[in-house]
Amino acid sequence: MKVGMGQLLVEGGEPERNFTRAQDLIKEAAQKSCDIILLPECLDLAWTHPSALSEAQPIPGIYSDRLCDLAQKFHIYICAGLTEKDNNAVYNTAVFIDDSGNILLKYRKINALKVELPFYGIGQTLSVVDTRFGKIGVNICADNYADSLVIGHTLARMGAQLILSPSSWTVEHGIDETQDPYKEKWLKPFLTLAKLYDLVIVGATSVGYIVGGPYEGKKMVGCSLAVDKMGILAKGPFLEFAGELVTCEFKLTERKYHGTEIADSLRDRGYQLIWTID
Repeated sequence: MKVGMGQLLVEGGEPERNFTRAQDLIKEAAQKSCDIILLPECLDLAWTHPSALSEAQPIPGIYSDRLCDLAQKFHIYICAGLTEKDNNAVYNTAVFIDDSGNILLKYRKINALKVELPFYGIGQTLSVVDTRFGKIGVNICADNYADSLVIGHTLARMGAQLILSPSSWTVEHGIDETQDPYKEKWLKPFLTLAKLYDLVIVGATSVGYIVGGPYEGKKMVGCSLAVDKMGILAKGPFLEFAGELVTCEFKLTERKYHGTEIADSLRDRGYQLIWTID
C-alpha cells in the first residue's frame, strides 16, 4: 500500500486557508496513487490556538464533512486531526475516513500536554478498524511519547498492523535541522513499536509558525516519519515552510500472535511489560 504524509502549513484560526492547502495535498496524493493520506493534528484551527474554544465544530460537522467530501471526490482514505466540539467540551480529535466518504473511526487524544489542558478534554477510548489494507489504529502526536507508549502497545494488542498519527511537532524559534531535537524523541518510540509488533507507524506533522496560544513564537518543522521494523521508510524535510507531500510504500504483515500469546512472544525476546512498585 502507499501512504502520503501531508506536511501541511497550518495557520492558527484560519480554517479556510488551511482546508484549501489540505485539498491541494489530498488531490496530489490521489494523483500519485496513494491509498491513504495522513494530515496533521488540528489542521482546521491549529494546535492550541485560542479559537479552539469558540470555533470548534462537532464531528460529524462542517469540517469533517469537508474531509468526507474530499475523500469521496478523490477516492482516497483520509486520516486527519480536527478540533472537535461536543456539548460543552472541546477535544483534539482525529478522524479516519474511507474512500467513499464514511468516517470509520474517531479518536480523541489521550496524552495531552499540560499546555493543551486549557483547550482540550482527555479522550476516553482507543479502537482499531478493519480495512481492505488490514487493521488500522489511530493516535495523535504525544500519544507516542516514550512515557506514554502504552497507548501504542494497546493499539498493537488490538491487532493494529498500521498506526496513523496526526501530529504537530514543534521546536523553539532558533532551532534548525542541525540541532533537530526530535530525531530521538520520535524515532525511538516509533521503532520500539514497529520492532516489537512488526507493524508500520506513520506520523505526519504540520509546518509553519505558531501564532497565538501558549506556544506562540515556536515553529512546526515537518520531519513527518514512517517506520517499520527495519527502520525509516520515509521522512519529511525539517523546515518550517516545507509544506509538501511525502510518500512511502510498504506491505502490512499479518499478526502472528494474539491475546496472551503477544506477551509470551515479547518475553521470549527479552522485553518486559510488567511495571511494579515496591
